Amino acid sequence: MRRVRYSVAATLDGFIADPNGGYDWIVMDEAIDFAAIFDEFDAFVMGRKTWDVSATTEFADMFGGKEVIVFSNTLKTPPRPGVRIVSTPPADTVRALKQQPGKDIWLFGGGSMFRTLADAGLVDTVEVAIMPVLLSQGVPLLAPGARIAGMRLDKCETLPKSGIVMLSYTIPQDP
Repeated sequence: MRRVRYSVAATLDGFIADPNGGYDWIVMDEAIDFAAIFDEFDAFVMGRKTWDVSATTEFADMFGGKEVIVFSNTLKTPPRPGVRIVSTPPADTVRALKQQPGKDIWLFGGGSMFRTLADAGLVDTVEVAIMPVLLSQGVPLLAPGARIAGMRLDKCETLPKSGIVMLSYTIPQDP
């Protein structure tokens, strides 16, 4: 079965965006092969706010040829070819998507969408690139809710040039 992977950059104090949704604080490191990372996925799921930010950046080009699902009650028509707007509960759509053949599914953002899908038992891994930055405020890595415990550390890598720490945890799934 396909995995849903919440793969995100976060500040040391736990934010995935500044208060305005900005991400200019993300440290770039040439050791990170973004093309190879994007190649591990053939579908991206995100909320409308994340779409609004990512559609105007270099990420928009990397979505080409991949399924992009944007959950929104306000967008009514796809903003571009290859983007599907869904207004039904995200868990229903993602549950069906996981059953289809294909590569992994990138939960591209944000913290509220992660909470919704994690509470439904649909997120398989949490992959966080911890940036050596403190914002003190912004969009949290995870929206408030139930505790998620018992995760297994799969990867811990430090990028010495930038100080980024790459962490990957598997979330235990109920049998």
